[in-house]
Amino acid sequence: MRILTIGGYGFDEQSFLETLRQADVDLFLDIRQRAGMRGAKYAFLNKTRLQESIYNMGKEYRHIRDLAPSTEIRDLQKQEDLSGGVLKRARAELSPEFIEVYQSRVLSEFDAESFSDSLESVESIAFFCVEQHPNACHRSIVAARVAEYYGVAVEDLIPCVS
Repeated sequence: MRILTIGGYGFDEQSFLETLRQADVDLFLDIRQRAGMRGAKYAFLNKTRLQESIYNMGKEYRHIRDLAPSTEIRDLQKQEDLSGGVLKRARAELSPEFIEVYQSRVLSEFDAESFSDSLESVESIAFFCVEQHPNACHRSIVAARVAEYYGVAVEDLIPCVS
């Protein structure tokens, strides 16, 4: 089993899909609360369009909203970002408070064994959310939990910046 993460920021549609192709992702797991993006630049990441692109690659798309942080939990990080003068897209890591609350309120309900049972014949999964930096996003926490269950390392798919 390969466990990967990918964010949306920093990619355009072509490079995003090509990165997934090259990584040979079997199952794309969208773990956003709202599976949509504002603005034309990232419209390719809106659920319907993204789902269609993933299916056209011959891969499976699942939206697992239960793994998304609630608005209340996201607001904890937003307040931390504001107090530190950090823009969401420039954030490099999550606050300890966000991590603690996310783990206790969301990830504690996640059953890795049952999740694993739903992955019959899947060799690689990619957890997706929007932040460019994996450590700035809850997907890194989820991926670490699943990777620990399988005893493998997490691979982060990051856009090439030229």
